Amino acid sequence: MRSSSVLLLGGGGFIGQATARRLASDAMEVHILARQHILPAAPAIHPHTGDLSDLAILDTLLPQCGTVVHLASSTTPGSSANKPSDELDNLRSTLNLLDRLHHQKGIHLIFVSSGGTVYGNPPHLPVNEDAPLAPRSYHGAGKMALEGFFQAFRATGNAVTILRPSNAYGPGQDLKQGFGFVRTALEHARNGSPLEIWGDGETVRDFVYVEDLVEAIALAIGNPADNGTYNVGSGQGHTLNEVLALAKQVTGVEITVLHKPARGGDVRGVVLDVSRIRAELDWQPRIDLEEGFRRTWEWLQRG
Repeated sequence: MRSSSVLLLGGGGFIGQATARRLASDAMEVHILARQHILPAAPAIHPHTGDLSDLAILDTLLPQCGTVVHLASSTTPGSSANKPSDELDNLRSTLNLLDRLHHQKGIHLIFVSSGGTVYGNPPHLPVNEDAPLAPRSYHGAGKMALEGFFQAFRATGNAVTILRPSNAYGPGQDLKQGFGFVRTALEHARNGSPLEIWGDGETVRDFVYVEDLVEAIALAIGNPADNGTYNVGSGQGHTLNEVLALAKQVTGVEITVLHKPARGGDVRGVVLDVSRIRAELDWQPRIDLEEGFRRTWEWLQRG
């Protein structure tokens, strides 16, 4: 029987570290593979410095783990805009992983994709998992390509769960240019600087609090034979203007907005239908956007 230990690939990031803490609190052994050095937050968390190109590390860690959670990505939608070749690193490293997994039977693979980018501009909202994938960014196209490889790996008799989260946010999220609108808005509220928005601010997004996303990952880990593909979001849409109004309500600060021309590759609106994961994994979002905003703002104030 496979070990109950979990390997988090790209586990040094915002979602990965939150997942590691949650799993360790559930008395699970967690191995983190990340490019940067990570200080373990609990005795059950074991960090390893490296990436998916290091086959020796993979050959050491994979036999120790019954579940692999793939969170690794070297790009964001903004970072690979106009630079599609930047997505090659994600593809190449993941194919290295699949090469090794073909020699390791019984591992449950969980891939954290991107519900915010793979659907493009769906004609109907909320969008469910059976809708056509039509990404408008190279990052989304890369996630779609990886899903295709994982579906092929699933067809060879391996258990693969694909999670498509919406825009995750919450305490612990680093500030990255062009990524993480809630975190960015709160940073501008904190330092009083103007915020640039591409377009009129009526773009609609679905935001999921990080603890809710981590709960979905934990539930998938608890179903080692699962082969589903699931949206993970709030099921509610909010315009960027509505998010800014909420930021003012929570922080008491009105953020100055500088509007720039809309970009052709941006998704105009996406809201995820989460009825499948409710039915199959008994998951539901618990933290609404206002409460998540307050928790994130309190965390920033403490920092």
